Amino acid sequence: MQQSNLKNTDNTSYDIVIVGGGINGCGIARDAAGRGLKVLLLEQSDLASATSSASTKLFHGGLRYLETYEFSLVRKALIEREVLLQNMPHISWPLRFVLPHHSGLRPKWMLRAGLFLYDHLGGRKILPSSTRLNLRSDIAGERLKPAYKAGFEYSDCWVDDARLVVLNARDAAERGAEILTRTRFDGATYQDGKWQVSITDQQSGASSQLVTKALVNAAGPWVDDVLHQKIAEKSDASIRLVRGSHIVIKKHFEHDRAYIFQQDDGRIVFAIPYETDFTLIGTTDQDHEGDPAKAVCTDEERDYLIAAANGYFKEPVTVEDVVWRYSGVRPLYDDGTASASEATRDYVLALTDRDGHGPLLNIFGGKITTYRKLAEAAIEKLAPYFPNLSSSWTEKSPLPGGDFPVDGQPALVANLCAKYGFVDQKWALRLVRAYGTDAVKMLGDAQKIEDLGQNFGWNLTEREVLWLQQKEWAISADDVVWRRSKVGLRLSELEIKALDDWMQQP
Repeated sequence: MQQSNLKNTDNTSYDIVIVGGGINGCGIARDAAGRGLKVLLLEQSDLASATSSASTKLFHGGLRYLETYEFSLVRKALIEREVLLQNMPHISWPLRFVLPHHSGLRPKWMLRAGLFLYDHLGGRKILPSSTRLNLRSDIAGERLKPAYKAGFEYSDCWVDDARLVVLNARDAAERGAEILTRTRFDGATYQDGKWQVSITDQQSGASSQLVTKALVNAAGPWVDDVLHQKIAEKSDASIRLVRGSHIVIKKHFEHDRAYIFQQDDGRIVFAIPYETDFTLIGTTDQDHEGDPAKAVCTDEERDYLIAAANGYFKEPVTVEDVVWRYSGVRPLYDDGTASASEATRDYVLALTDRDGHGPLLNIFGGKITTYRKLAEAAIEKLAPYFPNLSSSWTEKSPLPGGDFPVDGQPALVANLCAKYGFVDQKWALRLVRAYGTDAVKMLGDAQKIEDLGQNFGWNLTEREVLWLQQKEWAISADDVVWRRSKVGLRLSELEIKALDDWMQQP
């Protein structure tokens, strides 16, 4: 962010200021801007720099939440996953899950009943229904231990979580919202019916003051800190910080389906095809203490995930197979449950005001699948303070680059290869799964690969990096290789440093 952008906010008046550039904050910004409100979003680091880039990368109803009787949450999420799939078919696509069965854990009747509910609770229209599997003859059984002879298969959806956040921010900006990254929210005080807000540019150190009618605290793991320390307000609601860790290993199976593995402790662990050449295994549920920004996948969690996979896979996963691990802290609503895995994934929106003015909306909890519904609910909470607010609109509005059919990825890949003869299938697939129809806009009039400028490795070119800097708020190499993409899995430390040096040039 340039210092001039911060200066432009000095003493400016907004309808809504949103604190937090994760999926909830960016989803609310997009919805609000599309309804005609003047919106400013503040993010202290990069978009999706914390929880929202550290998920299991799924749009799902949450099959295991049926056991805790969260039928309303599961139904809401199941309905929503197909809405989202249609609005972002470049960064989300259907994924089949193989659930091996053995007699020591949940019985078959319970799994069949759960999958029947899962198939019908959300009015499924696009995704295929669940089926029984003979793992002795199905290719999915070839990688499993011989003891696993039968199982089930059901549908959910994959999603690129960090790109989901960035594309919501892009759409919000295109509809008039101001998005300020690397900008710290210093505090807010209520005065004369409005909030007086103080912010600081994290790069230059420059400070600014602004005014807003409404304030939204969507700070994720920091929501309590913002509420109690930066705004000095009281609330009966609070969050429970739960760490979810994942490991990425070298590709462990050839087919394109995922596995869901039941564990002796009652938890489930996924093994998911990841970035073409890898397998993602996760997640854990551990209560977290300390700074959420410093969350890491511990050796203990890594070993737990390896053991979980090795209970099922014929060929064991080893520590040496792990090429990357990551961890994020989920800000779950604290419902008083004993264990982290049983804590609700639903959201709570807490609204306060002063005699009908100066609304403060605090966002507690939530899951990535229901982010759009959370945003709608947030704006509806604020609607009484904005009498001329237009109606909800995001249900049938694709994200940037998502204006093509759910099954249209192969055609886009083929068209990209045909239009740009120097782009091979693997490169084209990466671009389509990041930019969708915008891939052509990004490549522009290039006739040969040299027209795209410097190649930083794995066909990450200067032109793509410039696109990310100019349209997606990328400032550092980490922004590019770990959030706007996952090419960090392919690049060496020297290549990443060379990219960062290039990006820091004036």
